[in-house]
Amino acid sequence: MSSKKAVPAAKAALNQMKLEIANEIGLANYETVDKGNLTARQNGYVGGYMTKKLVEMAENQMAGK
Repeated sequence: MSSKKAVPAAKAALNQMKLEIANEIGLANYETVDKGNLTARQNGYVGGYMTKKLVEMAENQMAGK
């Protein structure tokens, strides 16, 4: 699988979203912390919540909201 971004211009927004979600779930300083020192569960929560929010955004857009 390629790690190439489908929309490279969205990189900054996705990074900002990642930091906001990490803060929401209690992972302060996520940008500077060594991700290897976090548990798989902690890292998974960030990715999981990002996916959930992105799906919600897409569904709302498809529904015309």
